[in-house]
Amino acid sequence: MYTVYILYSQRINQYYTGHAQDLKDRFKRHNEGRSLATKRGVPWELKKAIGFETRSEAMKAENWLKRMKSRKVIEKVISGEINLREVTD
Repeated sequence: MYTVYILYSQRINQYYTGHAQDLKDRFKRHNEGRSLATKRGVPWELKKAIGFETRSEAMKAENWLKRMKSRKVIEKVISGEINLREVTD
């Protein structure tokens, strides 16, 4: 199982999206500052986690979300208005 996740940093007022097979470990590494892309936003809050059967499905969903380059789209995914599993079919 792979998970697409959305993190939020109140400190820098930004969202970050990624995917992982072990979300608990990945989230821990983000908050320990061990990821260059998220280091300046510590601490991060997990806002949404969506499970996918395969890595390719998770990567497809993550890439779709990143291509949108929209805070509004991210917030609609968090609220459930947009289902990532449907937009990537």
